[in-house]
Amino acid sequence: MEDGQLYRVIVEGSPDAIIFGDADGIIRLWNAGAEAMFGYRAAEAIGKSMDLIIPERLRARHWDGYRRTMETGQSRYGAGDLLAVPAITKDGRNISIEFTIQMLRGPGGEILGPVAVLRDVTKRFQREKEMAKRLKELEAKGA
Repeated sequence: MEDGQLYRVIVEGSPDAIIFGDADGIIRLWNAGAEAMFGYRAAEAIGKSMDLIIPERLRARHWDGYRRTMETGQSRYGAGDLLAVPAITKDGRNISIEFTIQMLRGPGGEILGPVAVLRDVTKRFQREKEMAKRLKELEAKGA
């Protein structure tokens, strides 16, 4: 198996969502993990704005940061930093995601855009929220 083919198999077979957005925020890569997480087939997502999965209330903040990152090549989030944000699925459900980003650069060092590897952590986030609520209730009873 050639290296390029091997990479393709790894990306396509990943259970995590792998998404690449170009410098303008247009989706250029959407793997099977992204299809499963967000409900859009690759053919529906590729060529569309990342607004597809960004809740409307967060879009202005997202795009401010995105444009700054594309201009400077620097992100507030270092390599390997785990980001946690809400996202929206095709059927309108709000989910909690965690992801890392890597800036993809062309042969001349120009910024092509970010690649994100995302995981749905909605169930864990809900459990943690419920545990915090229960702890607060227990502390209130003990006071």
